Amino acid sequence: MKTLILVRHAKSSRDDPSLPDRERPLDGRGRQDAPTMGKRLAKREVRPDLLVSSPALRALTTAQLIADEIGYPRKRIVVDERLYASSPDDLLAVACALDNKLNCAMLFGHNPEFTEFAHRLSSEIIDMPTCAVAEFRFDAKAWADVAGIDPVKVKLDAPRR
Repeated sequence: MKTLILVRHAKSSRDDPSLPDRERPLDGRGRQDAPTMGKRLAKREVRPDLLVSSPALRALTTAQLIADEIGYPRKRIVVDERLYASSPDDLLAVACALDNKLNCAMLFGHNPEFTEFAHRLSSEIIDMPTCAVAEFRFDAKAWADVAGIDPVKVKLDAPRR
C-alpha cells in the first residue's frame, strides 16, 4: 500500500502587500488550524515517512506545525520547488518519483493545483479549503503505479468540517 496525503497550506495573511508571494506568513487562524489538523492526524496515528513542502513560507510553516503534532522532525522536511506554482501534472510527477521504500508521503502546497490534483485522483474531492488534508490509499507497490490506478480509500478532512 502507498498512501499519499495532500495538505493545502493553512490560511495566510495578506496584511502586508509589499511582501513577495513566497514570503506571506500564516494569519492567526492559520496558526490555529495547522496544529488542529496535526492533532487529528496524530489521533488517527498517521505516520508519514516523508514530508515535502513548497518553499513558500505559508506552506512550510503549515508543514512545520503539523510535523510538530505528529512527531516528525522539522529538520527532515524536504523543500521542493516543484510544489510552488505547479500543475496537477507536476504534482503527479513528484508523487510518482517518490522512493518506493516509502509507504506514506505528505505533500504541502497550494490551490488551485492541490484541489485539481486531488480531484484527478478522486472525483469525490471537489474543493480543498485552507489546511484541508486529503488522504489517498493505493493498492500499489511502486509510487509510479499511482498514475494509472484509482485509490482504494479516500479521506478528506478540513478544520471547519
